[in-house]
Amino acid sequence: MQVGSRLFSRGVSSRLDDDVKWKFKDTIKRLIPFIHPFRRKHFQGFLCIVATNIFAVFSPLVLKYSIEDLESGVTADKIFLYSMMIIMLAIMAGIFRYFMRRIIISTSRRIEYNIRVAYYEHLQRLSPSFFDKQQTGDLMTRATSDIEAIRMIVGPAIMYSTDTLLTFCFALSLMTAISIPLTLTVLAFAPIISTLIYFLAKRIHLYSLNAQENYSNLNAMTQEHLTGIRVVRSYCQEEHENRLFNKLNRKYFYSNMKLAKIQAAMFPLFYSIFGIGMALILYIGGKAIISGTMTLGDFVAFSAYVAMLAWPVIAIGWVLNIYQRGSASMQRVSRILDTPPEIKETFVDKSIHNLKGDIEFDDLSFSYQNSDNIVLKNINLSVPAGTSLGIVGKVGSGKSSLVSLIPRLYCHTGGKLTIDGEAIENISLNLLRSNIAFVPQDNFLFSDKLKENVLFNNPDLGDERLHVVSDLSKLSADVEAFPDGFDTWVGERGITLSGGQKQRACLARALAADPEILIMDDCFSSVDTNTEADILENLLPIIRGKTVLIVAHRISTLQWADQIIVLHEGEIVERGCHQELLDIKGIYAELHRKQLLEKELKSGI
Repeated sequence: MQVGSRLFSRGVSSRLDDDVKWKFKDTIKRLIPFIHPFRRKHFQGFLCIVATNIFAVFSPLVLKYSIEDLESGVTADKIFLYSMMIIMLAIMAGIFRYFMRRIIISTSRRIEYNIRVAYYEHLQRLSPSFFDKQQTGDLMTRATSDIEAIRMIVGPAIMYSTDTLLTFCFALSLMTAISIPLTLTVLAFAPIISTLIYFLAKRIHLYSLNAQENYSNLNAMTQEHLTGIRVVRSYCQEEHENRLFNKLNRKYFYSNMKLAKIQAAMFPLFYSIFGIGMALILYIGGKAIISGTMTLGDFVAFSAYVAMLAWPVIAIGWVLNIYQRGSASMQRVSRILDTPPEIKETFVDKSIHNLKGDIEFDDLSFSYQNSDNIVLKNINLSVPAGTSLGIVGKVGSGKSSLVSLIPRLYCHTGGKLTIDGEAIENISLNLLRSNIAFVPQDNFLFSDKLKENVLFNNPDLGDERLHVVSDLSKLSADVEAFPDGFDTWVGERGITLSGGQKQRACLARALAADPEILIMDDCFSSVDTNTEADILENLLPIIRGKTVLIVAHRISTLQWADQIIVLHEGEIVERGCHQELLDIKGIYAELHRKQLLEKELKSGI
C-alpha cells in the first residue's frame, strides 16, 4: 500500500515542467481534424451570430432617434413605432441567438462524441505493455472530464468568442461614428485588459493541468482500491486507505482552490475596469453635452453600445478560462493519442485467408518494453498443426510470455516466429486472433450475465452451443445451482463466482470460439484434480486436430500432450513427451516425483 501511495502522490510538478511548452496553437492543430467535418454547421452558426449582432446593434440607433425626437417634439404614434421597432429587433436577435446556440452547441456534442470514439478506438489498438504501466482511473478521467473540457472549446468558447469579436467590431464602428474622443477613451483600457488576459491565461493553463492531473490520480486510486476492497478489509487497512484518499483529495482540493482564486479575481477585475470606463464616459460625455458638441441622443446611444460591450468584456475572462482548461485537457488526451501502438501491421500478406496452426519458433528472444531483463532467449521450437504442446517451469521462467507472443499481445525482440511458414508480422491481426482462443491466467470476466461472458466471441451462437461448451468445461452443474442459471449476473471481474468457476467459464468462452489454435495458460490451477481429470477427458476428443498449447504447474494437466518443454530462466532446458522426460530424470521428473508424493500424502490424510 505504501508503494502505491508513493506512486499516486509522486509530484505532478515533474510532469508540468515539460507540459508548459504546450501552446494553444497545438490544441487547435489537434482539433482541426475533428472540426473539419462540421465546417458547414459552424459556418451556419457564424451566420446566425452575424445576424444576431446586426439586429442587436440597431436598437441603440432607434433609441438615439427616439430621444432626439422627444427633445424636438414627437407624437404618441411615433413613440409607439419606435417601441415596436425595438421589440422587433429584440425578437429577431433572440431568434437568431437561439439558432446560434442550437447549431454550435449541438455540433460541439457531435465533435465530443467523435473525439471520445477516436480516444477509445486508439486505446483498443494499444498493446498490453501500455496498460501494464497506465492507471485505469487516469484513462477514465481523460475519457470523461478531459474530453468534456475539450468540448467546451469547440462549443461555448468558439460561440462566445466569435460573438464577442463581432459585438466589438459592430459596436466600436458605430461608437466611432458617434464620438471619436469617447471611443478612444474606451480603447485606452485595451492594453490593461490584454495584459491581464496574458497573465491570467498562463496561470489558468498551469493550474488547470495540475487540477486535472490530481483528479486523475484521485480517480485511479479510488478505482484501484475499490476493486481491491476485499483485500483492504481482510488486512484491516481501511484507516490507511482513508488517509491515502484524504491525502489525494486534499491535493485535488488545493489545486482547484488555486484555480478558483484566480477565476474569482477575473470577474471583479473586468467589472472594475468596466465601471471605471463608464465613469469616464459619463464625465467626458456629460461635458460634451453641456458644451453642445454632443447631443443627448448620441450620448444615450453611445452608452448603450458601451453597455453592449459589458458582457463581452466579462465573457473574455470566462472564455479565457474555457480555452485554457480545454487546452490543458487536450494536452492530456493528446499524450494518449500520440502513444504509438507497439503492435503494428507493417506488411500484411492478403493472400492468407485461414490458418492451420503450424507454429515455429526460430532462435526467438523477448524482453518487455523499457526493460533490460531478457525474459526468453534462444527459443527454438516447432509445434506442428494439430498437435499439442505442454509447457512447464518455475514461476517467472517465461511460460506466459511465450504463449502471449503467438496472438501478438507482445512483440518478440529477436529471432523469428512463424505460423504456417509465414512470419507472424505478415499475418493480419484480425485473422491471427480470430483463429486463436486464449484462456489467460487472470480469468477475467465482464460485469455481465454469465451467458454473455461465455458467448463473448459470438453472441449469436445460441443456447445449444452454450450448453455444449459448458458441459465440456464442467460448468453446467454449477450453473444449475445458480438462481438465474446462465442469466446470472457475475459482477465486476466475475466476483460472484469462485476461482474454479471463473476458470471454467473462461475455458468455456475459449471453446465456444472453436479456434484452430487453443492456448490455455494455467487454466486448471483453481480446480481440484478430479474435476481437472473430468474436463480433460471431455476435452481431448474435441481438441484433437487443433493446435493446443497448455501451460501448467501440475504434471497431470499436460502429460497427455504430444510434446512437453521445460522452461528455466527463459530457456528450454528439457523437451520430449511425458515418458521421455521421466526417463531423462531431470527437472520434469523431479517435479513429477514431488507431485506424486504430495498426492499420496493428501490421500493418506
